[in-house]
Amino acid sequence: MSKTTTGKTPTDTPAGAPAAGEDQDLGAAGSQLSTAPKEEAPNLPSLGVVGWGRWFWRQLTSMRVALLLLLLLSLGAIPGSLIPQSGVDEMKVEEFRESHDVLGPLYDKLGLFHVYSSVWFSAIYILLFVSLIGCIVPRTWQFVGQLRGRPPGAPRRLDRLPAYTTWRTGAEPEQVREAALTLLKKRRFRAHTVGDAVAAEKGYVREAGNLVFHIALIVMLIAFAWGQLFKYEGNKLIVEGDGFSNTLTQYDDFKSGNLFDPDHDLAPFSFTLKNFHGTYEPSGPNRGTPRIYEATVDYSEGAYGEEKSTTIEVNQPLEIDGSKVYLVSHGYAPVLTVRDAKGNVVMDKEATALLPLDSNVTSSGAVMVRDGYRNAKGEKEQLGFNAFFLPTYGGEGSTMLSTFPALANPMLALSAYHGDLGVDAGFAKSIYQLDKTNLEEFKDSDGELFKKQLGIGETMTLPNGAGTVTFDGVKEWAGFQVTEQPASGWALAGSVAAILGLAGSLFIQRRRVWVRAVKGADGVTVVEMAGLGRSESAKVPEELGDLAGILYEQAPDASDVPEAHDAPKNDDDTPDSPDTHVVPAEGAEK
Repeated sequence: MSKTTTGKTPTDTPAGAPAAGEDQDLGAAGSQLSTAPKEEAPNLPSLGVVGWGRWFWRQLTSMRVALLLLLLLSLGAIPGSLIPQSGVDEMKVEEFRESHDVLGPLYDKLGLFHVYSSVWFSAIYILLFVSLIGCIVPRTWQFVGQLRGRPPGAPRRLDRLPAYTTWRTGAEPEQVREAALTLLKKRRFRAHTVGDAVAAEKGYVREAGNLVFHIALIVMLIAFAWGQLFKYEGNKLIVEGDGFSNTLTQYDDFKSGNLFDPDHDLAPFSFTLKNFHGTYEPSGPNRGTPRIYEATVDYSEGAYGEEKSTTIEVNQPLEIDGSKVYLVSHGYAPVLTVRDAKGNVVMDKEATALLPLDSNVTSSGAVMVRDGYRNAKGEKEQLGFNAFFLPTYGGEGSTMLSTFPALANPMLALSAYHGDLGVDAGFAKSIYQLDKTNLEEFKDSDGELFKKQLGIGETMTLPNGAGTVTFDGVKEWAGFQVTEQPASGWALAGSVAAILGLAGSLFIQRRRVWVRAVKGADGVTVVEMAGLGRSESAKVPEELGDLAGILYEQAPDASDVPEAHDAPKNDDDTPDSPDTHVVPAEGAEK
C-alpha cells in the first residue's frame, strides 16, 4: 500500500486555500473551511460615502481590530488599578490632588480619577462590543448554513491536495465507496457520496468553539457592565450584642454603581452579632496565626421575617436575598464606665471599638464622652481619651505591644483630655481619633499629660476630682462587608464558556477527506484518498494514513487478487503485476 504524502502547493499557499493556476480546480472543496468573512480590497477610486462606510465597518468587525480593542481595554484598566478612584476612595483622590499640583489637574482632564466611567474607556468598551457583535452575526449565519449543507464534492485533481495516497484494488468501485462511507461515518465524519467519490468533513467544533468564545466575551462584557452599574458594597463594624439593619444610614462606608438606588434596591434584612469566636496557634513558628474566625449571628429577612441563627466564617458568607455578608475583620472593644466629679455615671459600661495595629491585635483609638459630663466646677464639658489596648500584655517593663492576639493578659492605657471634642460642629469627624484643637490635657503631679495603665476592674481617678474611669472588661467586634454583585453568575459562566470555546478553536482542526474509486484503463479499480485541513498540521496526513490503512484491509491491493485475466500482458506473456504507488503532492520531492 502507498504511504500518505504531504506537500505544498506550487505557490506555497496555506492548506485549505486554492493555489494559483491549476489549483483553482479545488473550487468549493478548498473553500469555507472557516466562517471568517472574505476580505475584499476596496476599490479606492470608486469609494464614496457608502463605500468608505462599508470599508470602516469591515475593519471594525475584523478579528485584528477586535483584538486591538481588547488590548486597549486591558491597557486602559491599568490606571484604574494604580490611580485612586473617586468611586472607591474619595479621600485618597483628594489627597492625591493636594500633593500633586501638576498631575492632579492633568488626571482630572483625562478622567483618570474615574477611569471606568470616563468617555474614552466607555468608547473603547462600546466599540469592542459592536465589533464582537458585527463579527459574530455573519459568522453564525454562515456556520448554520454550513451545518445545514453537505461537504463539497471531490476536486478534479486529488493529487494536488496536501495529504494524498492511492492504490489499485480488485474490489468494485461501488464496494470501495460503500466501505469508505461506512468507515468515515463510524469515525464521526459527516459523509455522503457525490458522483464517483465519497466526501466527508469533521471538526465543526472548531468553528463552534470560535463562535462560543466570541459570544462568551459579549456575555462577560454585558455582565461586567451590569455589575458595575448596579452593584453596591458597604462595611460595618459591629460590637458583640449590637445589631445592623441594611439601610444606608447604618453603614460606616458605602459605595455603589451609578444606576443603583439605595432607597429601593437595598435588600431588606437585619442581623445581630451574638458573639465572635477566634482561636490562634499557641506555639511554634506559626504562633499567633488565626485558626478559627467565626461570628454567630441572629438574622431575619424582610421587616417581619422569622429570626434565624447562623455562623459566618471567613470566605463563607451569609447570603440573603442576593446580598452576601462577609466576615472581613476582627478586634477588641474595651468596656468603660465613666463618672463625673459628683460620681454621676455619664458612660455606663459602654464598649468602644479600637482598631488593630499589628497581627497580635495591638489596638488604638479614642474614647469620647459627648454628653452629661460636668467638671468639678459644675461646668459642662466633654471628655476624650486616647486609648491603647494590648490583649496580651508582656508585663512591667515590656514594650507597649501585644505578644499574642488572644485575651491572655489585657491591658488598657489611657491618656485624658477635657474641653470640646468638636463633634457638634456639623463636620464629619473620625471616631477613632481625637481632634485636640479645642481640648486641654489633664496634668499629673509633674505637669505632664495624665495617663495610666489599667487592668480589668481597675479605675483611673482624674486629677482635681474631675471624675473616674473604670475598665470593666472587653468585648470583641467583627467587621462585616455587605455586597451585591449582579450578573456575577453570568460573568462566571461566560468566562468558563470562553475558555472551553477557545480550547476547542485551538486544539480541534476542521478537515475534509475524499475517497474516489473508479475503474482504470486496465479494468482494475483505482482508489484515491486525499485530505485537506484549514491549516498546516501533521494531524491530517496521520489521520488520512490511519483511514487508508483500514480501508485498504477491506479493498486490498490488486496484487492480492488470485487471477486478473483482463489485465494487459507484457512481452513475456506474464500478467502485469499491479503496483501500489505514491503520487506526491506538487512541491514534494519525487
